[in-house]
Amino acid sequence: MLVDLRPGDDSPALLRGRSTVTRGDLAELRDRYAAALHARGLRAGDTLGLAVRPGPRALAVVLSAYRIGVRVAVLDPSAGPDVLTARLALARPHLIVADAAAQAVAGWAAPLARRAGLALPDLAALAPTVTVGRRLPGNAPALPMGAPPAPEYDGDGDAVIIFTSGTTSSPRAVVHTRSGLATGLRAVSDLVRPCAGMPVLGGTFFVMLPSLAAGAPVALPARRVRALGRQITALRPQAVYLTPPQLRAALDGGVPFTGRVYSGSAPVSANLLNRVRAAGADEAWGVYALTEVFPAAAVEAADKSAFDRDGDLVGELLPGVRARIGSLSPPGDHPPGVPSHLGDQSPGESGQLLLAGPGVCDRYLGAEPHEWVATGDIARLDGRRVVLGGRCKDMILRRAENIYPGLYEPGLHVPGVSLAVLVGVPAGDGDEEVVAIVQTAPGANRADVQAALREPLRRMGAARPDRVLFAPVPLAGRSRKPDRAAAASFAAGFQPSTVRP
Repeated sequence: MLVDLRPGDDSPALLRGRSTVTRGDLAELRDRYAAALHARGLRAGDTLGLAVRPGPRALAVVLSAYRIGVRVAVLDPSAGPDVLTARLALARPHLIVADAAAQAVAGWAAPLARRAGLALPDLAALAPTVTVGRRLPGNAPALPMGAPPAPEYDGDGDAVIIFTSGTTSSPRAVVHTRSGLATGLRAVSDLVRPCAGMPVLGGTFFVMLPSLAAGAPVALPARRVRALGRQITALRPQAVYLTPPQLRAALDGGVPFTGRVYSGSAPVSANLLNRVRAAGADEAWGVYALTEVFPAAAVEAADKSAFDRDGDLVGELLPGVRARIGSLSPPGDHPPGVPSHLGDQSPGESGQLLLAGPGVCDRYLGAEPHEWVATGDIARLDGRRVVLGGRCKDMILRRAENIYPGLYEPGLHVPGVSLAVLVGVPAGDGDEEVVAIVQTAPGANRADVQAALREPLRRMGAARPDRVLFAPVPLAGRSRKPDRAAAASFAAGFQPSTVRP
């Protein structure tokens, strides 16, 4: 059992503004959904598609599926209808559970949703679909409730399918087993250290489940900065998990912090963690995680700030996680798992980071189980400390020299810099120009930032950029990571506010 929830327990589970969902409420909803899914014919090993907004219903559906041994395929409306159609064809869910909002995105609200970067195909045309929560005209039939209790499944097997990178024609999905998921959640609990009765602020299942398992109520972060500030001030959470873009927006808006703050899903700079500490947090942690393994390593602000070598220190490998360095893949996507051409490098050398351990995903959907996962990250190991040097595919080639942006981008995050990336711009004959795009924090003085960048730029040596652009860094995806393709395109046509280093 992932979380021990019992009907009748009046202690808080989810905090939603002025309302509270108790642990007993959540237990009853879980049990009702489990019974309803079982009555629909779902059995251990079947696949359930999930298109429900984060909140009590989504959490209860996940827990109900786990209770009866059904694996959940998470459907992301930001992926686009073509990609989602391909993903559904790969996962082949026996049933899709959707709320009215998800169905509106696929139907009457599609034009408005597309403006927000959300789109869904017609779910009911791809697999049998039922509605949970409020049902509106035109929605799929409601999931019938009131069935007899479902038997609880107590074995191993697949728990969740999470889609990751891959094209429309060749989607890619990570499969975590029940035992592997439990291991990952224990690792999160050991890192975050939730205490019973004290609120935790975070919106992902990997934050919510360990917190609830420890008896800590969870609040989903408010989307608006002012509301987030009021939320943190009122709750004074023991732990907060926000992505780097969420953190930057909160800090720029003057949001205070308390307790321990964790951030991941995209690069986390020492400067960002130090800003979190200055805003009142007792600790500020960067978490290195992948869809295939969550979490893999973590580092606190003080240790990250003290690191003065090339590369991005993402911290100490967490207990149970193993790592080794392999030689680099050829350009392009490598096949799932560890290709045969990835040989081991000598200790201290850079190469592609490979990870293994009980919390690593079992396999990619449609592929054989694997022991080692190729991360696609350039790295070197210092004992159990991992230092990243960028993504394999982000390499820039200038004058026959390979430049990996991740080795140098941490040095560009001086005070006053909110985000900085290095990208390659075609310069003819297969060569590239190296461009740094620097996004300054609100209120930062441009002259002061330029002065602070002089020494980091000098220390970059042969990787020193040809141009430095002061402009917002394009972001993309659910976690709002830097969009390097868009940044390179932007840099190729951008001339004003350019500084020759």
